[in-house]
Amino acid sequence: MATRFSSDFGLNRSAPALPLLMREAGSFAAMRAKASFAAPVQTGVKGDGRAVMVLPGFLASDVATTRLRKSLNASGFQAHGWGLGRNAGIKADLFDRLDQRLDALDLDEQLTLIGWSLGGLVAREYAKHAPHRVRKVITLGTPFSGDMRANNAWRLYEWVAGHKVDMPPIAAIPYEKPPVETIALWSRRDGVVAPHSACGEPGETDVNKELYCSHMAFISDPAAIRTVCQVVLD
Repeated sequence: MATRFSSDFGLNRSAPALPLLMREAGSFAAMRAKASFAAPVQTGVKGDGRAVMVLPGFLASDVATTRLRKSLNASGFQAHGWGLGRNAGIKADLFDRLDQRLDALDLDEQLTLIGWSLGGLVAREYAKHAPHRVRKVITLGTPFSGDMRANNAWRLYEWVAGHKVDMPPIAAIPYEKPPVETIALWSRRDGVVAPHSACGEPGETDVNKELYCSHMAFISDPAAIRTVCQVVLD
C-alpha cells in the first residue's frame, strides 16, 4: 500500500522485538547469499535507461546489493554500486568520496539513489548536499525518523563507527526531507529497524510504501526487488 501518510500508523516506536530479530539472525546467511549470488529477478518493469546507484547497509558492501543491481539492469536501468567498499558508518569525508565517485562515473544525468538501511541515511543526506546530482531518493528499511536508537543495530554501529549514532561527523538532520522526490519503503516484519522509524512522519518523505519482508529481504526477496524497480520508474 502506497501512502501519503495518516496521523498515526499505530506502529511500535521502539526497536523491533526479540523474536523478529532472532528471525533475522536465523535467516541471515541464506538471505545474504541470495542477495549476493542469486539470479536477477524478472520484474516485468520496462525501464527507461535512467542511472541508479545502490548504497549498501551497515557493514555491507556492493557485493550485498548485487542481485538488486542485476535486477535493475535487467529491468532496463543503468545500476551502479557506490564503489566505496564496506559501509562502516558515517565518515567526515563521505560526501567528498561520493562526489569523486560520481565524477568518475561521468554521467550526463541525475541519479536515482537507492539506499538500504544505513545506506538510505547516506542517500538522504547526500541529496541535501548535492541536489543537482540527484533525481530521486528511495530508502529501504532506513531509520531516518524519530529516535535514532529505535533499532537493534545502534550499539554495534557506535562501536564500529566510533561516534554516537545521533552525533555523526557531518552536519545531518536525518528526519529532514531532501529537496528531491523521496520515497520510503518499510516493513512491519523488519527485525532490525523499527517500522515507524523507516516509515516516517508527515513531511519527512513524499511517499511511503509498506512491504512485507525482513530487513535483509529488501535487497534479496523477489517481491521486494520488483517493488523497488517499479518505484524507480514511477
